[in-house]
Amino acid sequence: MTKDVIALTPQMPDLPTLLAGLYAGGPDLGVDTTADGAVVQLCGPDGRPLVSVEAPILVQVPGETTRLLDHAVEDGPVWWTEARASTAVAEAGRLAGSFAGRLATVLGGTVWPPEAASTEVVPLTADVSAIPAPAAGAPAVDVLTDTTAVVIQDRPLIAMTSWLSDALRTAATADRALQIVTPPTARLTLPTRTALRGLPNRWVVQDPEHGYYDGLSGAVLHWRNGTFTPVQDEQGATRVAEAFAPAPDAGDRQLILTLRTRHPADENLVLGHALETAFRHLTGAPPAGWSTAEPVNLPWSTRQLTDLARARAPRPTWLVMVGHPGRPALATLRVLRTAAGVEEDITLALGYGGDETPPLDAVEELATALAAEHRLVTLLTSLRSARRDLTVPPRLEAPPVPVAFTLGGDEADAVGQARAGHPPVGTPPKRLGPGARPALHYPLGDGTDPGAWSVFQRLVRHLQGG
Repeated sequence: MTKDVIALTPQMPDLPTLLAGLYAGGPDLGVDTTADGAVVQLCGPDGRPLVSVEAPILVQVPGETTRLLDHAVEDGPVWWTEARASTAVAEAGRLAGSFAGRLATVLGGTVWPPEAASTEVVPLTADVSAIPAPAAGAPAVDVLTDTTAVVIQDRPLIAMTSWLSDALRTAATADRALQIVTPPTARLTLPTRTALRGLPNRWVVQDPEHGYYDGLSGAVLHWRNGTFTPVQDEQGATRVAEAFAPAPDAGDRQLILTLRTRHPADENLVLGHALETAFRHLTGAPPAGWSTAEPVNLPWSTRQLTDLARARAPRPTWLVMVGHPGRPALATLRVLRTAAGVEEDITLALGYGGDETPPLDAVEELATALAAEHRLVTLLTSLRSARRDLTVPPRLEAPPVPVAFTLGGDEADAVGQARAGHPPVGTPPKRLGPGARPALHYPLGDGTDPGAWSVFQRLVRHLQGG
């Protein structure tokens, strides 16, 4: 398995300190750069990279190291410098640990995982000349075939780091699948699960007793023709791994909101206010931070994220946001430039323990504010039995159950207020806001009856028929 080691330091690693760490293998090893200088590589005598080091990131959001690593650091910003060891060379993991340990020693920080840290010189004894050279410009990829880029990870929580984000983007550009291989003890963050959703991308779990299986569907997998594919029985059905059985219900719940807003393409438009409104209604505070990857490193700023999205337009922009410590809250935001204007696709998830009550009574008030102030198109609120910490285990999890659906005023007017106001089943909608074009809020249940999906599907068909 790949060995990822992270140095967490109160000071930014300068060039001399980085070089001191990179020469953990002695003077016979070389140093190179890739990805336009964003990644520095410690290379063997023949130039093959042994350890890849990403540019340090200043994490200014409280609680991020604890969320992603279960590794607390002193209060205040911390520089996150991640080293990724090659899977093909036995000494590479020790080299990465020595690199991180040297940074922490010089700058007064810590290393994750703590047992990986050292400052020793690691001599290279393996003959790396027989090892296949990795894909150029893709240090995160361990195996590359015509159809698939495979990334091997052994960390407990697989976050959508810039490493993985780059690997996913590179694979998609080359029309390849991205498949992440982990041990069964690993979990995904919600942004990583969202990125892997949909074939041909996969989360491949390597179970020592059960072989390989898909961590999101449970399908038993095998390596065939350069990719992981499902194993089928004699009838052509896909087998499901025994290890994919659901975990006992601990009483944890996740409240999930999926919403879309649409704005005129105006030079004064500021994005992110709808998401901030949702955070304030449901957590009592705005997001703590935002970023283009995990760890979330930038303090919350609607102006800065708007500037980034505008600089990337007309290309879409994908962002991740996190709440303050104490209430697990994660969101993803995708900004799209369309013929109708600028659209924000938002998914917000909040975690609650068995002794906590999800704030379902706040949803209608939130829907009213979104419709009145933020050009709401649609809002679907649902509840699911899943981990409070919002991480995804390689086990069967119950799907979310709809709680309410809100149709924005413009959308309701396009359907026709008369038709939209009279659904075929369920409770008639509540009119949100005054005037002849109110938003319509459809209560669907309390999140415990799976039959709410049938009601919601009939409602959607009814609205689409209008």
